[in-house]
Amino acid sequence: MKRVPRAALALGLLRLCLAQANFAPYFFDNGVGSTHGNMALFSLPEDTSVGSHVYTLNGTDPEGDPVSYHISFDPSTRSIFSVDANCGNVTLVEELDREREDEIEAIISISDSLNQVAEKVVILVTDANDEAPSFIQEPYVILVPEDTPAGSSIFKVHAVDRDTGSGGSVTYFLQNPHSTKFAMDRHSGVLRLRAGTTLDYEKARAHFVTVVAKDGGGRLRGADVVFSATTTITVSVEDVQDTAPVFVGTPYYGYVYEDTLPGSEVLTVVAMDGDRGKPNHILYGLVNGSDGAFEINETSGAISVMQSPAQLRREVYELHIQVTEVGSEGHPGDHAMVSVIIRVVDLNNHPPTFYGENGPQDRFELSMFEHPPQGEILRGLKITVNDSDQGANAKFNLRLVGPGGIFRVVPQTVLNEAQVTIIVENSAAIDFETSKVLTFKLLAVEVNTPEKFSSTADVVIQLLDTNDNVPEFTSHYYVARIPENAPGSSNVVAVTAVDPDTGPWGEVKYSIYGPEANLFLIHPSTGIIYTQPGASLDAETTARYNFYVKAEDLEGRYSLAEVFVTLLDVNDHYPQFGQNIQEKTMVLGTPLKIEATDQDAEEPNNLVDYSITHAEPANVFEIDARTGEIRLKNFIHSLDALHNITAGGDGTWSLEVQAKDRGSPSFSTTALLRIEITDTEALSRGPMATFLMQTKDNPMKAVGVLAGIMAIVVAITVLISTATFWRNKKSNKVLPVRRVLRRRPSPTPRTLRIEWLKFRKAKAAAKFVLKEDAPNENCNNNRLGSSLPPRAPAPPPPPRVVPTMGTAHWTVPTVSGSLAPQQPQRSPKPKALGSSVQSALVSELKQKFEKKSVDNKAYF
Repeated sequence: MKRVPRAALALGLLRLCLAQANFAPYFFDNGVGSTHGNMALFSLPEDTSVGSHVYTLNGTDPEGDPVSYHISFDPSTRSIFSVDANCGNVTLVEELDREREDEIEAIISISDSLNQVAEKVVILVTDANDEAPSFIQEPYVILVPEDTPAGSSIFKVHAVDRDTGSGGSVTYFLQNPHSTKFAMDRHSGVLRLRAGTTLDYEKARAHFVTVVAKDGGGRLRGADVVFSATTTITVSVEDVQDTAPVFVGTPYYGYVYEDTLPGSEVLTVVAMDGDRGKPNHILYGLVNGSDGAFEINETSGAISVMQSPAQLRREVYELHIQVTEVGSEGHPGDHAMVSVIIRVVDLNNHPPTFYGENGPQDRFELSMFEHPPQGEILRGLKITVNDSDQGANAKFNLRLVGPGGIFRVVPQTVLNEAQVTIIVENSAAIDFETSKVLTFKLLAVEVNTPEKFSSTADVVIQLLDTNDNVPEFTSHYYVARIPENAPGSSNVVAVTAVDPDTGPWGEVKYSIYGPEANLFLIHPSTGIIYTQPGASLDAETTARYNFYVKAEDLEGRYSLAEVFVTLLDVNDHYPQFGQNIQEKTMVLGTPLKIEATDQDAEEPNNLVDYSITHAEPANVFEIDARTGEIRLKNFIHSLDALHNITAGGDGTWSLEVQAKDRGSPSFSTTALLRIEITDTEALSRGPMATFLMQTKDNPMKAVGVLAGIMAIVVAITVLISTATFWRNKKSNKVLPVRRVLRRRPSPTPRTLRIEWLKFRKAKAAAKFVLKEDAPNENCNNNRLGSSLPPRAPAPPPPPRVVPTMGTAHWTVPTVSGSLAPQQPQRSPKPKALGSSVQSALVSELKQKFEKKSVDNKAYF
């Protein structure tokens, strides 16, 4: 045997001792209500939410080793909790329900990896108010006799709530306690008939009572809640014999007609037991009022007439009928009475009928003129209507069926028989042109009979035409256009008028009138307007004509229309030059304008184009085709250049100019023009000379300009004099009222006046003395230059007026005159081509002022 070393043996013994000294872990027992420990006496509410941390397992190991926790359940039960092995936190993983499971058994364990200690624990599930009351033995249907006394208990309901405590207690009450005949005991659930109320099968055979069961309330998930449940009790009312018979369909009326046979049933009365649930048998009887004329069947209630209508002595019978209940033993019970009214009436067997002069008739015809007077009676219609029945059966209404509002019928209500009258209501609607035949139906309908018998008759009215329409033109205005060269009798326009009348009244006759209708005629039947034979139309004289046409019928009824005729211009005029075109004077550098006029009325016939058809030499002048301005060629700037082109000329050039219109065909006119050309330097000696040269060809222009200047001067003088007058008048108003007489001063010696006048005349005339230049061969003596006219001389001051002894008249001194040039009586012969124009103007102005000075001697 091998010997074990001593050291090894000692080590083994040491290990064995250490293993035997390792103690098991254990749970802490923290007591009731603790959430840390071994779950002893632990309880949990059933409404705890899944996933909640509900407990913490807590234990320790004596050696201080780490411990782990575990929880397990019986395999046949649910795993309600889970635990964290390290920290011992217990979590709810399944919902709790105390009513299904009020205790939970579990095995919890703690382990230190060597030793494991397990304990069986019981977790109590506490109640929460999570259940609602529930009625048992539903549905509730009960049968209650209608004679049950008030306050009687008729039924008991029972509801169960599985909760404990207040949540499991149940109380009862009615959902609508004020609208029902019943009351409920809140604790026992007993249903009673309310005091002071009764049941009535005849009024209500069933009642529906809603009962509410409510628990006492409790906590659920942190809140106070109350649960309730409802159920319906059907109370069927059982009928008992307590109501008299009742007649159905009252009141009762019956009729016996003239053809009713004896034994015929007139009407049937119906009655039934008022107790509908268990009705008794009933019998009918006739008490009185029949006089032997009527009988009633005791079981069916049918009333029959036993005599013929001719034997009935009264028109109205009131019968008293009694109905009686018969019980199961055959004894009579409750009874009831009712009255039955039976009338003996005529049989409505005749409808209304229309009659003419020869008997019954259903068609009436009449011819009449259109538009009769309103209210007129159609006397050609002889209509009678009759109903052979008597009383109410013979009453009927009359009306016309057809176009409304044209006629009305009289009378509208008839009893037995009446003469029918038709009256015109709307005369305008009776129009032959609208409708030649008017058709109506005359309708008679009974009023108060169930049969409503009726009859109809056709009324046909043939309308005769009258002349009630005026011819109407198709248009109020007619517009026509014809060329001005249209020959006589040319058609212009056709007018049309329509008269809806027939025969001669519908024939229209046309006529024409107006101050501008002299050149036109109209066909009386066709309405064609044409020009007078041989009429000469001229658009340049009258371009538009306006006149009227009249459409007239046989009796003179007429209407008017207006006609507008426009003449279309035709190019029938040649352009015409002015009278003074033969000789013209042109200032070098200034264009010369010629003008031709075309008398045509419209464009382009009256538009004129200008051209130079012949000139010698051909390269001197050019003309603007639109304006007619003649200019020298651009390269000619002086008379010397002009003389170089036309050497040997006398300063006068001849042109052949043409004016041509734009019409089609086009017309033209040619004129020979003589032009004198002067240089602007020759007219630069003074403005008057320039003006006279410009107005040489138009002397009236010079007269007008000078007259205008003189008028301006006179107007200024009048204004100054008027202002002076009003100023003196205003100043005199503030002076004392007195008259100052002055003697007229002795007149100035005549010799002094004459000298002064000569001096003034010389001074005024000197203003118009123009410095003459040397004669110019190219200057035209008959034409003025383009300078402005000279200013008019200032008028002499007014003489001082000395007041006389007579009445003082306020007068405004004025100076009047005219600077219009006058043609001298003797025209001086021109000395040469260069004679001065200024000298002629100065001499003329001297003569005018000498004459004016003589006329104004009264001022000096």
